[in-house]
Amino acid sequence: MDDTRKQIIANDRTVSYLLNEKKYTIDFFQREYRWRRKHIEELISDLEAKFFSNYKEYHELPQVKSYSRYYLGPIVLCEKKGQLSIIDGQQRLTSLTLLLMYLNNLQKELLIKKPVTIESLIFSDVYSMKSFNLNIDERERKECMEALYKGNDYQPNGKDETVTNIVDRYHDIQELFPEEVKNDSLPFFMYWLKDNVILVEIITHSDEDAYTIFETMNDRGLNLTSTEMLKGYLLSNLASDEQKHELNDIWKENIRKLHEYGDDKDSEFFKTWLRAKHAVSIRPGKRGAANEDFEKIGTRFHNWVRDKRKSIGLQSPGDFHSFITREFQFFVKVYRMIFSAEETYSEELEHIYYISKRGFTLHYPLLLAPITLDDDDATIKKKLALVSRFVETLIVYRSVNYRTLGYSALRYTIFSLVKELRDNSVEELAALLKEKILAFDEDLSGMKNFGLHQQNKRFVHLLLARITYHIEKQSNLNSRFEDYIRKDIKKPYEIEHLWADNYDMFKDEFDQRDEFDTYRNMIGALVLIPRGFNQSYGDLPYEEKLPHYYGQNLLVRSLNEQCYHRNPGFVQYMNQSGLPLKAYEHFTKNDVIERQTLYQNICEEIYHLDGFDDILRR
Repeated sequence: MDDTRKQIIANDRTVSYLLNEKKYTIDFFQREYRWRRKHIEELISDLEAKFFSNYKEYHELPQVKSYSRYYLGPIVLCEKKGQLSIIDGQQRLTSLTLLLMYLNNLQKELLIKKPVTIESLIFSDVYSMKSFNLNIDERERKECMEALYKGNDYQPNGKDETVTNIVDRYHDIQELFPEEVKNDSLPFFMYWLKDNVILVEIITHSDEDAYTIFETMNDRGLNLTSTEMLKGYLLSNLASDEQKHELNDIWKENIRKLHEYGDDKDSEFFKTWLRAKHAVSIRPGKRGAANEDFEKIGTRFHNWVRDKRKSIGLQSPGDFHSFITREFQFFVKVYRMIFSAEETYSEELEHIYYISKRGFTLHYPLLLAPITLDDDDATIKKKLALVSRFVETLIVYRSVNYRTLGYSALRYTIFSLVKELRDNSVEELAALLKEKILAFDEDLSGMKNFGLHQQNKRFVHLLLARITYHIEKQSNLNSRFEDYIRKDIKKPYEIEHLWADNYDMFKDEFDQRDEFDTYRNMIGALVLIPRGFNQSYGDLPYEEKLPHYYGQNLLVRSLNEQCYHRNPGFVQYMNQSGLPLKAYEHFTKNDVIERQTLYQNICEEIYHLDGFDDILRR
């Protein structure tokens, strides 16, 4: 046997080198793509920070060659019979491919005069036969990737975990990609991504070596995490071995409790806690600025604690002891309270549940910021309820005005608010949050023109669920918000257009197809219906669907005249609230506008500032 077959070779490789007209298969044992929104958010945030530490507006494109490199981590490949199989690294390469697909579509959308050629990093063309470089022989995955590559919509309903995650992560990229790069800097960013983002390529030539490396790299016991290194530093500063043993047990028990909610929850906790209670600086928005407390905590928080020990009150052995026994234990308890509220709906902390379903992740330091070590559980819950109500309002206000919720757009705003909320009393907190809402650049008036598009389907679904649940709850009906958003039931709820996708039916009202599409997708022309209904009735005219709507949830039923008879709870709520609820025998262009106003009015009721006072009175 050729000795080179026994070698294990490692090299730094650019994204361009690894993906340009290459073909990779993925081993069966790690085929599922499992990245979550937070992983995409971290990747985009890191790439943005590194890129802008180099980019200058007066640069010419060739200067990108001299920009700093960004190391994305290792990938392990096995080469046999001329084929490359990915043993470890599928998550990174799939995510990179999705980012490249998005950038390719973005270039077209922005009408870039000289677009950067990146198609060969996504797929190869051999004898006019196109195939993706991540070559997975699964029809649904190929269909999904082809649709996203072409900038088309793709519904993952009923598809496997990987397909659903691919679609969701692509939409996350659309939402999170920084506005600051959607200009003349875009080609610079794309060339930098191709040629300066590096992965360490490890190639073996046998399955045995490949799996050994894979197991070694994924064995948590061989690499100390930031959590473990922080523990080592804190315990090393205690006064006695007895204390070290005692506090080691406390530490392990609390980390175990965090791990009940996920393997990486300990790391997320420390980043949140330290940012919420101890960080005092953040990297300025100007390009080329250095990282400060906020960013350093996000990368190597154990180093940050050691470097900032005096400013956070760690000087004597007693300080280190108190840091673990009081502050650490206390905020683990609060953090677990937040996780519990995310997993299981409770009216007391309902806004935390709503936020978690929107995929927003920047709010955790805000939740912890006002909480003090002297707060009892009732006070903690009031503070969490106040802040989470504020955050949900922020999300809705920005979303209905088509404003981004991405990290780069909100990081400075969020961190500035963290410092303002820090250690507030309940009364101070409520007053400040109401003041901040009144000062928002956006409000619910954006709903006048708000509608469904390819990138906001998850938000529209959740907002419709929120509206539906609210009017049912106010009408004293048995209703559960969770039922409208669950995907693990036989017939999950889906967005239903009141109008069939048939322009010919509406030519009397619309001169152009585009105008019809706009009105058809306005939120006032949308409801939630269980899967299967649309397949049965979706293509029918509104008048023929209307009788079937009466058997649905209250928001849908309210279209039917029968809803307004022998329904005392609903009628009482309608009269007390003054909402312009009415039945529609037909549904015209003007009716869409009326219904749009109704939805806005309901949202104004949901997100009214009086809600903060209601929390105070509990």
